[in-house]
Amino acid sequence: MYASREDIGYDFGDDSKVRSKPIKPNPNIDGGWAWMIVLSSFLVHILIMGSQMALGILNMEWLEEFNQSRGLTAWVSSLSMGITLIVGPFIGLFISMCGCRTTAIIGGILNALGWILSAYAANVHYLFLTFGVTAGIGSGMVYLPAVVMVGQYFQKRRALAQGLSTTGTGFGAFLMTALLKHLCAEFGWRNAMFIQGAISLNLCVCGALMRPLSPKDLHEKYVVRSDSEENRAKALSHSTETIKSNGVPGEETEKKEEAANEEVLGSVQHIEIGGKSGSGRSMYGLRLFKTVSQLTVTVRKGFALWYSSYFGAASLFTNRVFVAFVIWALFAYSSFVIPFIHLPEIVKQYNLSRQDNVFPLTSIIAIVHIFGKVILGIISDLPCISTWNVFLMANFTLVTCILTLPLMQTYIGLAVVCAVIGFSSGYFSLMPVVTEDLVGTKHLANAYGIIICANGISALFGPPFAGWIYDITQKYDFSFYIAGLLYMVGIIFLLIQPCIQKKQPREKSTEEEQV
Repeated sequence: MYASREDIGYDFGDDSKVRSKPIKPNPNIDGGWAWMIVLSSFLVHILIMGSQMALGILNMEWLEEFNQSRGLTAWVSSLSMGITLIVGPFIGLFISMCGCRTTAIIGGILNALGWILSAYAANVHYLFLTFGVTAGIGSGMVYLPAVVMVGQYFQKRRALAQGLSTTGTGFGAFLMTALLKHLCAEFGWRNAMFIQGAISLNLCVCGALMRPLSPKDLHEKYVVRSDSEENRAKALSHSTETIKSNGVPGEETEKKEEAANEEVLGSVQHIEIGGKSGSGRSMYGLRLFKTVSQLTVTVRKGFALWYSSYFGAASLFTNRVFVAFVIWALFAYSSFVIPFIHLPEIVKQYNLSRQDNVFPLTSIIAIVHIFGKVILGIISDLPCISTWNVFLMANFTLVTCILTLPLMQTYIGLAVVCAVIGFSSGYFSLMPVVTEDLVGTKHLANAYGIIICANGISALFGPPFAGWIYDITQKYDFSFYIAGLLYMVGIIFLLIQPCIQKKQPREKSTEEEQV
């Protein structure tokens, strides 16, 4: 889950005047319209993440239709999944300029367009562009605002709100698997994609529900937070006075730029008023120049905010544990995605389609995944339990299941392993907590954005790699074995780095004692 810039900032301005007045809490924060935002985010997770987890159904149809290799065909699904997560940091630029609501509505249109155009595909390469790239970018433009808006509207109940909204992934995977299977059987895969495109237009409705908080509402949210952290505010009071007395160079530069921009716009307005007697063509040119100037100012401000948010996080990579966490993310997510894409075909090869039609294995993963998120979250909140240990145990369980899956050739055996995969993959709900423990609240948004981007790269290359291994060996067994071993390498990195960091201070202390 993402955290917005507003979630991790503090207002260091003079709040003595504000505190002298009684502040009425905004009813839309932690209540009121905030629950509509949760509903909107829940539906986004169903329509985007749920649909992507059900792409194994379409992958089988594409294999039969285009008669291409499994490695090449799997790129369609992996492009859509990977691009959705990889573009997250770049979608932040659109959010900075246009806001979450506009970004989500445009993304909903792009996503629906990608599904509809894919219905007319003549070959797999056409699907790369329409479904992989177009629908993938559209999904990313809706997914990030859906997560960010929940963080903006909730303060005390943020964990509950994010937990409720992200359960849409499990529900969506269950519902969309059944829906796509039914549509493909009744109308064919082309009409199924066309209908799914029409359904995806509801993402625009979800985006329209993302009503932005006014600056006054955001200010009240900050004041409530600063009141609850009064001790921290007192500790920072000295630095606040220093900032007031000395000034902040960045703010002065911003003010100078704003003044220059206002001067340009003002001069345009003056010429516009003074030149009313001029020709209509010159007036049209002046208005066009004014619009372009205003757009340029908005783009420059948005780009500056986006650049400072993400590229200002380079210092995160000096943290060895965080680097190990990124390496883990590059290997981990593919092991979760590969079963969703290739399980339907594995079931067909084992002649288990009859049992799978009654209750698909991917639906078992999806349903148990919901309970896994909730139960692992409750366990990690216990005072005697370490979140890091729960996170590692869930990873070990998941990698064991990935390595065990090829050994199961009966429906019951596969169903049990899939259920454990669904439960252990509930550690996704712990990722923001673990990330915050590693880098702190200040860098949470940037660090988690990097982790999600690494997961996107993993999802991008995982399914095609599994398909390529099948094309060589004519078995999926080695695909799961190699993915599991790479996943294990990532877990080993997580185990080694904390030990190295604990040893380093001790070595320094012994050297100091010798001196």
